[in-house]
This record gives sequence, structure tokens and C-alpha cells, in this order.
Amino acid sequence: MILNIDESWLPYLNHEFNKPYFNDLLDFVKTEYTTKTCYPPEHEIFNAFNACSFSDVKVVIIGQDPYHGYNQANGLCFSVNDGIKHPPSLVNIFKEIEADLGVLYPKSGNLLRWAKQGVLLLNATLTVREHEAGSHQKKGWETFTNAVIKQLSNNKTNLVFLLWGGYAKQKTKLIDVKKHHVLTSGHPSPLSANRGFWFGNKHFSKTNYLLEQASQLPVTW
Repeated sequence: MILNIDESWLPYLNHEFNKPYFNDLLDFVKTEYTTKTCYPPEHEIFNAFNACSFSDVKVVIIGQDPYHGYNQANGLCFSVNDGIKHPPSLVNIFKEIEADLGVLYPKSGNLLRWAKQGVLLLNATLTVREHEAGSHQKKGWETFTNAVIKQLSNNKTNLVFLLWGGYAKQKTKLIDVKKHHVLTSGHPSPLSANRGFWFGNKHFSKTNYLLEQASQLPVTW
């Protein structure tokens, strides 16, 4: 695995790279990418960090796994490459933005435009085997991304964490809620959204309000 990560993150994460679990994780991922088809492409595994420097982070969205279909995943949670059909969860995210902010539904599902504005799009597990959801879970990625969340919580203030669904909500325990804002709702997947747990959460307008209250620029969603 190519450990290419923006240097702004190194002071906060270097100690993780030297731990035994991370070396085991590197070996696992290297073997998987050598012997199986995995996503995202190896050079995009750390895209979330390379698209959004540590100093720029102001919003954190936490997903679970990368998409496991051909050419979908690009290292940013919920995001797909340009020209790729929008997965159901992303469709519902865009529908909520449209209802919340009056923003027209976009053609591209590539959320790099959000990352460039300080939105860290972090999957708890950064890699996956093709067509096998969850195949790289419990191999060490969660330990690493939990450490990322803790470092952000400890070293920054007034971040807005968007935790969608039961899995993401569990990350609340890693966050100092006295320093940061945590917005929770159901997951945007159809199963949750169609039962009334997603639509109407207004997380995008709420996030921008909180950012403006902290004298930061709102996100152009």
C-alpha cells in the first residue's frame, strides 16, 4: 500500500504509522490489492486526507465502507467519480440538500468540491474488496480512523461532525462535545430514509449556521 498522505496530517498521525496494528494492516491491504480487485485505487486510499488538510478541516462526515462497485469509490465517503451513476444514499443526500437549501440536484456525484472547502469525508474503513461490502472491516482501519477522529477532537475547536446512522453515531464517544458540534440523524440509505429517519434533518443549513456562528465560511453544498 502506498502511504501517501498530506504532510499536514503527519504530526498528528505519525505515531499511528509506527504501531504494530498499522504494520499488520499494511501487510493485509498489500496482499488484498495484489491478489484481489479492491477499491478505491491504491493511490486514492488516503484521498480524504489529501483533499482536505488538517488545518482546513471544519466539517467531518463519517461513512462506513467505500463503495465496492467498479470505478465508484474515490477515497471520499459517499462520493463517486464523475460520470458514475449516483448510489441511493448519495441520491438521498442530494435530495435533502435540495429541500433544505434549494440547491439544484447536481450532475456529478464527486464530492471533491466539498473536501476542498474543509469537509473531511472519512470512511471508517478505507478499503474494500470488489462486490464484498465489509470485507476489510476489523483489520485495523477502524483503529486508525478512530485515532483520526480523536486527534481532530483534541486539537481543533468548533468542528461540525455529521453522524448519519447507528454506526456513525457510535463515534460520538470519541468527540469532545463541549468543544465541537455533533449533528445526528438516520442514515441516507433508502431503508432508513424511507422510514422517516433522514429527510428533513436540515443538516446542511444547520452546519452552515454553526460555521457562521464560529466566524467561518459556510460550505457551498
